[in-house]
Amino acid sequence: MASGIKDALERGRVYAFYCLLSCTSLPAFGEHVVTISTSVRLGDWLAERLALPRGRERDIYVTGIQWQSARERTLQQGARQTLLDQIDYLSGPHVPPQANRDGLAALVASRKATGRVVLKRADPRWLQANPSDDPILNAGDAVAIPERPSSVTVIRSDGSLCAVPHVVQAEALYYIRTCDPDAAPDWVWVVQPDGVVQKAAVALWNRAPQDPPTPGAWIWAPGRSSGWPESLSIRLATFFATQGPSGLDDAGHDVEADVAPQQPGPAQAVPQLAQFHARGLPVTASDWGTAGLLQTPTARMNEAGEASISVSSTSPYTRFNVMLQPLDWLEFGFRYTDISSQRYGSVALSGTQSYKDKSIDFKVRLLKETATTPALAFGMRDVGGTGLFSGEYFVASKRTGDFDWSLGIGWGYLGARGNIPNPLSVFSDRFRNRPTADVNVSNAGTFSRSYFRGPMSLFGGVQYQTPWDRLILKLEYDGNNYQNEPFHQRFPTRTSLNFGAVYRVNSNIDVTAALERGNRAMFGVTLHGNLSNIGTPKVSDPSPVPLAIPSAAVPTTSSAATSTASFAAPPVAPLANADAWSGTARELEQQTGFSVQSVYRDGAQLIVVFDQVDAFYLEDKVDQIAAVLNRNAPPEVSVFRIALRSRGLPVTGYAVVRDAWVTNHTRALPPIDRQQALYTSPPASVPADDSRRSDVYEGSPQRFYVSVGPAYQQTLGGPNGFVLYQISANAYAEARLRRDTWLAGDFNLGIVDNYDKFTYTAPSNLPRVRTHLREYLTTSRFTMPLLQLTHVGAIGRDQFYSVYGGYLESMFAGVGAEWLYRPWGSSLALGVDVNRVRQRDFRQDFSLRDYSVTTGNVTLYWDTGWNGVRVELSVGQYLAKDRGATLDISRVFRNGVTIGAYATKTNVSSKQFGEGSFDKGIYVTIPFDALFTRSTGGVAAIRWSPLTRDGGAKLARQFALYNITDKSNPRNLWFAPPSAAQTGSE
Repeated sequence: MASGIKDALERGRVYAFYCLLSCTSLPAFGEHVVTISTSVRLGDWLAERLALPRGRERDIYVTGIQWQSARERTLQQGARQTLLDQIDYLSGPHVPPQANRDGLAALVASRKATGRVVLKRADPRWLQANPSDDPILNAGDAVAIPERPSSVTVIRSDGSLCAVPHVVQAEALYYIRTCDPDAAPDWVWVVQPDGVVQKAAVALWNRAPQDPPTPGAWIWAPGRSSGWPESLSIRLATFFATQGPSGLDDAGHDVEADVAPQQPGPAQAVPQLAQFHARGLPVTASDWGTAGLLQTPTARMNEAGEASISVSSTSPYTRFNVMLQPLDWLEFGFRYTDISSQRYGSVALSGTQSYKDKSIDFKVRLLKETATTPALAFGMRDVGGTGLFSGEYFVASKRTGDFDWSLGIGWGYLGARGNIPNPLSVFSDRFRNRPTADVNVSNAGTFSRSYFRGPMSLFGGVQYQTPWDRLILKLEYDGNNYQNEPFHQRFPTRTSLNFGAVYRVNSNIDVTAALERGNRAMFGVTLHGNLSNIGTPKVSDPSPVPLAIPSAAVPTTSSAATSTASFAAPPVAPLANADAWSGTARELEQQTGFSVQSVYRDGAQLIVVFDQVDAFYLEDKVDQIAAVLNRNAPPEVSVFRIALRSRGLPVTGYAVVRDAWVTNHTRALPPIDRQQALYTSPPASVPADDSRRSDVYEGSPQRFYVSVGPAYQQTLGGPNGFVLYQISANAYAEARLRRDTWLAGDFNLGIVDNYDKFTYTAPSNLPRVRTHLREYLTTSRFTMPLLQLTHVGAIGRDQFYSVYGGYLESMFAGVGAEWLYRPWGSSLALGVDVNRVRQRDFRQDFSLRDYSVTTGNVTLYWDTGWNGVRVELSVGQYLAKDRGATLDISRVFRNGVTIGAYATKTNVSSKQFGEGSFDKGIYVTIPFDALFTRSTGGVAAIRWSPLTRDGGAKLARQFALYNITDKSNPRNLWFAPPSAAQTGSE
């Protein structure tokens, strides 16, 4: 009896708590909605009212607390009506039955627009510590505080509801199958009680890791053949994200729904789903580095940005592979294959080094996998190489849960078993036979005439993800019988089946072991990761200036003022003299690392001009600038204009609307009230009316700049050694005569190298403009790769020019000029450069050789705006006096990493060009801002070309105008470190 009295008293204390929220009666369970009458911060309001008696905190479901904005309700009513209209007016051959449409429409119509605005978190202490995410409640707003629910509600295709008791860690499919054991959706939308909407893949062919629904979640589960389009599913999930936790109607009472039993009887497998966790399809590397099984490829692709370096060994081959995934449907890379049974060349030239074959691969996905059709891909191996391992293929892949099946047809090396006649032979007899690969390296690099020729073979297999997540098993049928290997070798085989296992050491390292040909062991290691995820916290940057609110914007309510005081320094008096603004300029330079050129007033605008903008991620820098100016600028200044210059050239500007910026950084707002505070604009110009201009600061340029550090260079795959390298000390210096004129020098001192082995000079049929590489690398230990005087200028807003002269690169000296037309905000630009140069002495000092040439290009630059793809096409005369064109295509990720490839074709024949046929290469660039703990400009560039030849060689100009003016790209604010990029939109 005593315990009963104690429980009654506890219930009375909880009831008294609710009376503090509102003087209305409280339902026995559900949620309570309080209408706000006085402006106050949500964090403060919740902190004062969520002080429950110890042990009763679990009665309040903090995750489901809702901020309901009165101003937002009107917008949500319109969205609700749009959803109803879409349900009513669906048309086409595959639309839901009318009964289902009526049922879903009735469900939506029964729910009202709440005005809910999704919060990042509803915890009061977190809100108080993060004021930019803490809203100020206005009169008419409401706060809904639910009790903790105990179920998850499934919305069926016909609009009926099914409530299932919540099971910890159970995923969406468990609740769906508990309600309907025969349900087979491909995709479901989980609406968590905090308002977050998640799309989850739940079928055998696409299942992927997902967050389990929490108590009070809604699950919209349209069947595979339900006829509901994805656009409607997104609208429906978005609408229910405004409804709060499931299980309650608009009045806060239990909603009418089927209640599924905890242990459903009809389907014995359903209870086990509560312990089941969906796993994604593991995509692993084949022996060749591409996504695949062992010797055979599959149609699978990694996520865009993935890169891998792998090595695999199966006697007598050892393969070193580098693969890149610039787009989710394109994979390409390069490879060196060591053939241990063959010498590279004579003992005098190569010693005992074994033969190294260079090759390029690519694979393109043609079709995505669906519930009923496989993924389909086309690929080619050893493109433009010697052709020793060349092959073409089509391959399909289909997943069934933990099994991933593949089947393909291949030509060349992949189809050497020849168990299928070539169907192309009906068009020409030449397709019946495939020419033997040319092992003469002088012919390497040509586009082979053997593509799709010769017999074909089937290949395929299966990959199995074991219950142990780290272990993957592979079984394949090999389309190669190893009887036509390079250098006329034949290998005995015991079976056409290969079996292997992959052990995933961690998320970046895979180890593979296999038995291939029935008699050869294979071992491989793959290092992989996604380049688009590279990022480093800026822990070495100065701490941001505390945000101060101008006096006109200080909140009037005591609660809001208290919240502001918890995170902001008190408002300070605006600066009134030049000395004070000089201090502000120094603080701006300390915060950003940029050089402040000038600060001046133009009416209600304050303009700050920066030069030498040395950072890649600009949005955070703009916020740091705005914070300093907001604290120090007079209250009558309403707009901050930030003008960016590069080498003295005006490139772009940003306008910060002061009040909107302060509001965005001091409170969360409903969508209807959100204002854009930051605008990209053309570079700020001097006011036409000089009487409005008031200069408050004029800076002086940094005259000298010196950087000292290590340097590394290497050559790969040559006959004198697979890796020839040099480690050196490097010094770079600039004397800035004016902001637009500077003298730059680069000096290198070799410390450690193995260039004593470098004796081979490649043959050439053209003027030796690049094939004297050995002589330039080995003649002198101290070199001066660069000593150049440069002047740049602008003609109007959109045209730029530069003139330069000196020792322009390690092999050429001379003079040149460039003109660039780059309209501000345009995706297109056009540049022209003309250079008269002379070859430098091998010592890279001040001496010159006899050869001279006029070289230059007309270049079209195009930022396509599609998936970050950029295209450069240049036409002109190259260093060897050959004429042609260079095409460069790259993909830039949001963190600034670039993956690209280029090719140059000129008017010299393949025979005259020599090995390689034409110049080509692959590159990756990574902003230093993504690598270092302090914000900085510049990029790390990794470039690979299969060989160095004289044809198609460009002058390596150091200060291209397109790079200098790159900050004029209107997408610069889009670039962000991974943490920001993942939460932002593309």
